[in-house]
Amino acid sequence: MTTPFPFTAVVGQDDLRLALLLNAVSPAVGGVLVRGEKGTAKSTAVRALSALMPEVPVVAGCRFSCDPTAPDPACPDGPHEAGAGGERPARMVELPVGASEDRLVGALDIERALAEGVKAFEPGLLADAHRGILYVDEVNLLHDHLVDLLLDAAAMGASYVEREGVSVRHAARFLLVGTMNPEEGELRPQLLDRFGLTVEVAASREPDQRVEVVRRRLAYDDDPAAFAARWADEEAAVRARIVAARELLPSVRLGDGALRQIAATCAAFEVDGMRADIVMARTATALAAWAGRTDVLAEDVRQAALLALPHRRRRNPFDAPGLDEDKLDQTLEEFSGESEGDEDPDPDGPGGGGGQPPSEGPQSDGGSGAQPEAGEGGEPQASGAGSGEQSAVRAAEPFRTKVLSVPGLGDGAAGRRSRARTEHGRTTGARRPRGALTKLHLAATVQAAAPHQRARGRSGPGLVLRRDDLRQATREGREGNLVLFVVDASGSMAARQRMSAVKGAVLSLLLDAYQRRDKVGLVTFRGSAADVALPPTSSVDAAAARLESLPTGGRTPLAAGLLKAHDVLRVERLRDPARRALLVVVTDGRATGGPEPVALAGRAARLFAAEGVASVVVDCESGPVRLGLAGQLAGELGGTAVTLDELRADSIAGLVKDVQRRAA
Repeated sequence: MTTPFPFTAVVGQDDLRLALLLNAVSPAVGGVLVRGEKGTAKSTAVRALSALMPEVPVVAGCRFSCDPTAPDPACPDGPHEAGAGGERPARMVELPVGASEDRLVGALDIERALAEGVKAFEPGLLADAHRGILYVDEVNLLHDHLVDLLLDAAAMGASYVEREGVSVRHAARFLLVGTMNPEEGELRPQLLDRFGLTVEVAASREPDQRVEVVRRRLAYDDDPAAFAARWADEEAAVRARIVAARELLPSVRLGDGALRQIAATCAAFEVDGMRADIVMARTATALAAWAGRTDVLAEDVRQAALLALPHRRRRNPFDAPGLDEDKLDQTLEEFSGESEGDEDPDPDGPGGGGGQPPSEGPQSDGGSGAQPEAGEGGEPQASGAGSGEQSAVRAAEPFRTKVLSVPGLGDGAAGRRSRARTEHGRTTGARRPRGALTKLHLAATVQAAAPHQRARGRSGPGLVLRRDDLRQATREGREGNLVLFVVDASGSMAARQRMSAVKGAVLSLLLDAYQRRDKVGLVTFRGSAADVALPPTSSVDAAAARLESLPTGGRTPLAAGLLKAHDVLRVERLRDPARRALLVVVTDGRATGGPEPVALAGRAARLFAAEGVASVVVDCESGPVRLGLAGQLAGELGGTAVTLDELRADSIAGLVKDVQRRAA
């Protein structure tokens, strides 16, 4: 077994270490989500935690880690007699992002179940993680169907495995720890809320601290065992402190004053539901136990808020993480009349930080100063030396958009936009299994076996099955697409009010892409060229940030924008052939840049039509006189055109147009 990097040897990252230790003291806190850039010791700290966890008493021979003092009466390996068992080290089970459903929840032997009536069950990772740690690296990249299974297990404390009427249930209570890089996409809100605490980590900018990180890492790589031995005393001290805090935890008193502060804080930050209040209460209690106290202080409540609320106050992936600490302090002060004591938590123990809050930098409001207005039909007045460039315009509020999808049936990554052949969804047919059988189509299996029963010597009730009779269910679900935005940022779009509406529409489409688990890319064109503002990524908030700072002005090189988008899709097709593309062109249809701009734009558009790329043109033309150029562009692309008003899901114009299309 590889020697893990010692937990106490991690340099800095006080909030990360404290959050992990609080969960070791009180697993009821609900786990930790660690967000941060690559190379910031996220995985190292999580893997090191398991070595500090106290040993777990288990029933001897039970594959589901039943507690000998209170064994699960429904355990598949049971029934167990109370009191018989031993101890084993706490487990940390890693869930790979690409794991199958059967690997996570376990699998039944379908052939034995049908032929012999035997529930032959092989436990999965949820069973292995019971009463331990379930660690998901890059949790934001986890497939939706696995996320759903995790949500169910976390909510019920049990895992259910069902295959055509044969079911197994076992306990699955675990400490969920996830790490993620926000640049690679955000986490679904349903799973985000299941993490008790969240921590933002970043590499230190202090040279001395960075030097110490490198020094320790090199020493560990040279001789892991010797390096771990040098930190053995510190590790033992933290392990003993965890045990002591666990023993003290039932004696910690959470007074009415602290409870009022917790409730007032959650109300002030408008978090949804009551889970935040409960998590804050458990975290504040664990903080007091970790500090060796039996009373919860205001400092514990403050630290609990900084760990438990940032990820719960986000309404969409574009909201900045973090809390307004001035508002937090004001709320705690307002409801401090009934708080008890003024003792500070111990700031010097292992895990660092004690009750100290994480530092947060100032938050930008993303605003912009005044800027010149452009005429509705022509190019704007230059704000610089003949450049025609304007400062960025803020986006209007996002709204719920109508569904845009790719026609046909795909085979891409799981998502929610377009129809696809998937392992999950409604059953549409049956086929012979290719490899291991996962989803049995019972009717098709019986139909395949029935004609051969006389030849197989069947003399009574029942069915004689062979391997060749088994049929795999084929299912249809949804896939995520690559949504490539091509945004016209030229002078004809640069009127302030108009560009604000355009950005609001694109922001709405980005939010829709986030909810449907799409990848997104952003190409912009203005002046004399087009730029890839954001290569295809799963991080829609990165696209929103680029959109917010997008300047406008200059001529309209529509052909350059389309050709740049064509190159982006060509490269992405080589990287991920199964993911289908949806081209969303946001423009008024004008083409004024380069030689023969209109003809060249038409030829560029027909490239997409020839390759069968699904496309939508969002028509941004406004004013009393409209040329209909965006509609002509949609025709060249072989796609459809929608106006900004029709893009709204509740648009009357959009509903009328849909009815007319169906009637035709």
